[in-house]
Amino acid sequence: MVELLKALVYGAGGMAVVGLAALVALQERLVYVPVLPGLPRAYSITPSRLRLVYEDVWLRAADGVRLHSWFLRHSPTGRGPTILFFQENAGNIAHRLECVRLMMQRLQCNVFMLSYRGYGESEGYPSQSGITKDAQAALDHLVQRKDIDTSRIVIFGRSLGGAVGAVLAKNNPDKVSALVLENTFTSILDMAGIMLPFLRCFIGGSSSKGPKLLNCVVRSPWSTLDVVAEVKQPILFLSGLQDELVPPSHMKMLYDKAIENNRNCRFVDFPSGMHMDTWISGGDRYWRTIQLFLDQYAPEVQSCDASCTSEIANDDEAA
Repeated sequence: MVELLKALVYGAGGMAVVGLAALVALQERLVYVPVLPGLPRAYSITPSRLRLVYEDVWLRAADGVRLHSWFLRHSPTGRGPTILFFQENAGNIAHRLECVRLMMQRLQCNVFMLSYRGYGESEGYPSQSGITKDAQAALDHLVQRKDIDTSRIVIFGRSLGGAVGAVLAKNNPDKVSALVLENTFTSILDMAGIMLPFLRCFIGGSSSKGPKLLNCVVRSPWSTLDVVAEVKQPILFLSGLQDELVPPSHMKMLYDKAIENNRNCRFVDFPSGMHMDTWISGGDRYWRTIQLFLDQYAPEVQSCDASCTSEIANDDEAA
């Protein structure tokens, strides 16, 4: 019996050591996946394939890394809000073009799509500090453009993109009108505990309890739960309740944290929404929710009054 207990202890210890080694050595590969298995790094299509008017934009991040992006124009005049789109962790911006095409059609908006460093045609290697610089470079470019309404810049982030967008909104309260987060995690620390359950007692974000001895080895913690508490702009939370990757409870926790200090927050869930398809399964209600949010917080001429909030609530109840 004693020998069995020893074997179990040693086995658990061995698993912990292996898990720790994997976490230290491979964490960037787990968090950032610029190339999908079996596919080339190059863009599979460009916006022209979908008959979208666009321009290639090259940027320099603060540390000198050269970045590629697409600016997609909804109309020749550039009217409407401009959405700064931050993608998920896997693949590149070409894989999001169908979603963006529909976004432009339904929301009558321009869209700026940034390739994080190490993704698509951008140089460098992804990291939290680096991607934060990339996002800032994209926003700085937008606020200097003369062909858009710079008072109507809205950040949209899905999954990892939500973590990126939340940091950018927090750091730029006077440049960003509003923030939309979809299926975003509370932190990579919490996600590590989900993906590697045997390390859950040793790693976790600010919402978790107990000593988190391994937090210090995580180089890209993306602690969104702490960040949203400091975002001053209005925030729309879009949660797919069938999310198979990020537990839907993460989105509710983000909303609960944000609304403590920010009254202009709205939470809408979609019963059939999965991690990558909420924009599809949500149907008209998904796009109408975002449109009403933009009407209220990124209006074209005059501010939208409380009726916008009521309309969102009524639309939600009718669904």
